[in-house]
Amino acid sequence: MIVLKDILYKVAIEAVKGPTDIGINALDFDSRKIVANDVFVAIRGSVSDGHDYIEKAIDMGAVAIVCDTFPEAIASGVTYIQVKDTNAAMAFLAANFYGNPSHNLQLVGITGTNGKTTIASLLYQMFKKAGYKVGLLSTVKIMVDETEYKATHTTPDSITINRYLAEMTHEGVEYCFMEVSSHGVHQKRTEALQFAGGVFTNLSHDHLDYHPTFAEYRDVKKAFFDGLPKSAFALTNIDDKNGLVMLQNTYARKLTYALKSYADYKAQILENQLSGLLLKINENDVWVRLIGTFNAYNLLAIFGTAIELGMDKLEALRLLSELESVSGRFQFIVSDAKITAIVDYAHTPDALENVLSTINDIRTKNEQLITVVGCGGDRDKTKRPVMANIASTMSDKAIITSDNPRTEDPESIISDMEKGVEPQNFKKTISITDRKQAIKTACQLAQPNDIILIAGKGHETYQEIQGVRYDFDDMAIVKELLTQLNK
Repeated sequence: MIVLKDILYKVAIEAVKGPTDIGINALDFDSRKIVANDVFVAIRGSVSDGHDYIEKAIDMGAVAIVCDTFPEAIASGVTYIQVKDTNAAMAFLAANFYGNPSHNLQLVGITGTNGKTTIASLLYQMFKKAGYKVGLLSTVKIMVDETEYKATHTTPDSITINRYLAEMTHEGVEYCFMEVSSHGVHQKRTEALQFAGGVFTNLSHDHLDYHPTFAEYRDVKKAFFDGLPKSAFALTNIDDKNGLVMLQNTYARKLTYALKSYADYKAQILENQLSGLLLKINENDVWVRLIGTFNAYNLLAIFGTAIELGMDKLEALRLLSELESVSGRFQFIVSDAKITAIVDYAHTPDALENVLSTINDIRTKNEQLITVVGCGGDRDKTKRPVMANIASTMSDKAIITSDNPRTEDPESIISDMEKGVEPQNFKKTISITDRKQAIKTACQLAQPNDIILIAGKGHETYQEIQGVRYDFDDMAIVKELLTQLNK
């Protein structure tokens, strides 16, 4: 059994009541999961305050409580540790409890508004193809080499992160690629991890339901790079106006990538087709199976990361050409009637505009582009009219529908979106609350050679309505509907 005092290394302790030379079983911040000899960490969340559940945790068997304020009632036989920040304390406690597993592998964090999942997932795919044991912590899934686990958050809590990293080191994993969200940084989930590198993709309108201002959102992303050690690399997209901001105070080795600017890793798009991209990367031509300018940036970040981790340049280029698109990221099918349906996770204005620009660059004037798009409930409301405006302006027809309404009225969300549709686009915009009916309508409107974009949910296989998750897979549904229409 682990002794409590042995996991207090680097924890900013302000006061202690009780002994620290006691044996402990596990850590948790959910009082319902506490069992005998556990440590309960009281986290102040946006919905509930863990300090309100200290008594319950003790009743469940907690022998130690980590809190930022001592409770009025002090139970005998329980150790109380007062810290400045329980989120940061939990990060260090978790890392220490699991033996600081991030020190035993090459951990790379990818942050930014768009592209995190694609870059992390394709790096996993690339290094697996190169013959390494690899880990992945992403929005889509968690991989411990060949073993897959379901992901619940873009960046899991610090206990979960360290538990998976410990499993990775036990399985001999050498590299791990991890999405780092602004929530994760702000809530100190990555605080005690040792990163071999960090990648910045871009910054655009998102999560302003959580962050009060765009400046705070940017600065939280920047804090991740500020915390990188000298031994790490910091690779940033300098075509994004916030790219160089990320490097301002970092101790890490500063590196850049770009399509438009002078950079350490530079690419040029020679061909852009539905079948793939022909890129010139640092004077080397390579054909890849992904399409669109946004993917050219993603692939450049992947190439730069691979080189910084020591991969041979020609090997990296060869493996780039073998990479396959990530689930729900510009996934497409072509029906028997020659209708192309594309499913993409684009759920921010910038991501939606990027996907629509890519489609418009590839298609001819003869093909109709029909976009199905919604916005999530209980999230940033300010992006709703912006996304509707982008969809209705850049498409021949736009169908506004539900995404994950969560606890909001879907019609209210759609109403917010409709406010962004400009008068000249009224006639080509339809609102259909039921998402399946919206996709069906798009399929019915489509003619041979037309393109349907279904945006917003991507890899998700559910729709969340009033706290209940219902089975809903955009790709499966559009395949089924197009097959029915062909009969």
